[in-house]
Amino acid sequence: MKQYRIRGETRLTGELCVGGAKNATLPILAAVCLNESESIIHNCPRIADTFVSIEILEAIGCRVKFVGNTLTVDSSGVFTHEIPDDSAKKMRSSILFMGAMLGRMQKVNIALPGGCRLGERAIDLHISGLRTMGATIHECGDKLICSARKLRGAKIRLSMASVGATENLMIAAVKAKGETIIENAAREPEILDLARFLIGMGAEIYGAGTGTILIKGVKKLKSTSHYIMPDRIVAGTYLVATAMTEGNIKLKNVRTSDLIPITSRLIGMGCKISTTENEITLVAPPRLLALPRLITKIHPGFPTDMQAQFVAALATANGRSLVTETIFDSRYLHAEEINRMGGDIVVSPDKQTFDIQGKEQLFGTTVTSHDLRGGAALILAGLYAEGETIVRNAEYVERGYENIVDNLTRLGADIRLEVVTLKDM
Repeated sequence: MKQYRIRGETRLTGELCVGGAKNATLPILAAVCLNESESIIHNCPRIADTFVSIEILEAIGCRVKFVGNTLTVDSSGVFTHEIPDDSAKKMRSSILFMGAMLGRMQKVNIALPGGCRLGERAIDLHISGLRTMGATIHECGDKLICSARKLRGAKIRLSMASVGATENLMIAAVKAKGETIIENAAREPEILDLARFLIGMGAEIYGAGTGTILIKGVKKLKSTSHYIMPDRIVAGTYLVATAMTEGNIKLKNVRTSDLIPITSRLIGMGCKISTTENEITLVAPPRLLALPRLITKIHPGFPTDMQAQFVAALATANGRSLVTETIFDSRYLHAEEINRMGGDIVVSPDKQTFDIQGKEQLFGTTVTSHDLRGGAALILAGLYAEGETIVRNAEYVERGYENIVDNLTRLGADIRLEVVTLKDM
């Protein structure tokens, strides 16, 4: 097991370059199966979920080379439709191999996906959409048995704008016969990045980034090279960390337009922010101000993946804040851990709303990560807190943050990663 040991009350200052987006990388690494040739992926983050994707790709017959942040995948040798159970159960995004392998081999057997414990994250939209395209899908224990003589284009209206379902259906539709229309599609920037990658392969996709996406199926795809978009959630996390510690930071290699839902709230909390197209600078106030109301919504609303970090920040802000989570039904456990550090957060009975009374001081103690973004939030709380904080279950954070210890240390934080055994705990 791994844990972070943090000595708090240190201002973060300096510059960082933001790497590639986890939420763009994972669907692209599923989609590389489609072209039966080589894909070169630049700016690929070296995070745990990337390596799980590589495990899956190698297990089904792809040849993979990962040098620095460039990943080269030759998918010409794919020989099996069996996705390894152990790998599939490690992350939520393994479900995207359904659409990719149905498009490539017309069949796939895959375990129900794992990942962070954020409550019910049903995959019914993935399954119903693929069935509409002609797939036969049976659930056998904890495994999905999927096949299709030939996927066919269809008109699919999602009951909610699910990012994962939109991605899975886009990937599956690329080689389906005819046209596929996805209505009420997710509009996140990562959807557009996936579309750019697929178009680079030779796919015909129109409307990505809007509520309606049209995909015209093609018979043949080609080799391609793609540069992964910057990670807006990683960028937002470092901005919030700096804001909490009265620091200042310049982030490079960002798309500032993607960060507006985050930066607008930080400005409301008293931060001074200046931007160019690819850089952002934040200067924090002596103490953050509370936000009367913050609600997570689908893009272009406030992202659920930043909720935990803002809860940590608002726990230290001057005044009372209300934060409501509308995307996931169990994204609240970080609040309980922050309260162990002296926070004053009341979670509603339905676990969806946080009533936060900001405290001028938090105190270091041992806390536990329960998911990726919650773990990041606890690190931020530890950077602010008086004394020493230990954040257990660092493995969750490693799923989505490349070199977080090195980056925070470069900014002036006192943080280190430790490997511990049960007898040490």
